[in-house]
Amino acid sequence: MAAEVTVYTTRVCSYCIAAKRLLGVRGVAYQEIDVSHDDAKRAWLVEATGRRTVPQIFIAGESIGGYDELALLDRSGELAKKLAIPA
Repeated sequence: MAAEVTVYTTRVCSYCIAAKRLLGVRGVAYQEIDVSHDDAKRAWLVEATGRRTVPQIFIAGESIGGYDELALLDRSGELAKKLAIPA
């Protein structure tokens, strides 16, 4: 069983689309939360991550950043490790 993945997005965001595509190609199930019109949730994201951009991706409750960080984790093989349930 894989770790829970949550992706905070907006409707018009090419990096959000790229992140969802990468997760899809890897067969990773994720919960998408659209924050396009949710000021409170966007404020929470800034507080939780220190970032104002989307996507913001969480794996097992840990903020890993946006698309660039996701792609880097994927290329390095660390994404697969993060998605695995610890023994």
